[in-house]
Amino acid sequence: MSRFTLSITAQDADIDELGHVNNAVWVQWIQAIATAHWEAVAPAEHKLAYVWVVTRHEIDYRGSVVAGETVVGETWVEGAPKGARFDRHVRFLSDDGRVKLEAVTTWALLDRGTGRLMRVREDVAAPFYPPRNGEGDRDA
Repeated sequence: MSRFTLSITAQDADIDELGHVNNAVWVQWIQAIATAHWEAVAPAEHKLAYVWVVTRHEIDYRGSVVAGETVVGETWVEGAPKGARFDRHVRFLSDDGRVKLEAVTTWALLDRGTGRLMRVREDVAAPFYPPRNGEGDRDA
């Protein structure tokens, strides 16, 4: 599996009344890293033709993050797509390597022009997997 990483620093606006990152913000960060991964690895013609939408989030909150704290998110895709759907794994880690959040999210591929579900073809899925036979590194 090919992993993609993104650093995010919690801002004052991300903090709830308990003094840590709000659960809704974590969901925004999950979407941000998934979108950044697609933007980093997908060919231009795929970005123009398709769009991904979330159909399910399964999230385990493991620790809190406060304003000013930076986490490193990592995301990867395991296994083959199932029709139009793809499961994506996401993990956010603190500077000391402790897991703050783990999630598995399910994304569905849509035709950008029609809004209809599309089966995830091999060429659309391929950029999410590690390179084969010396094709080059796809990690960002």
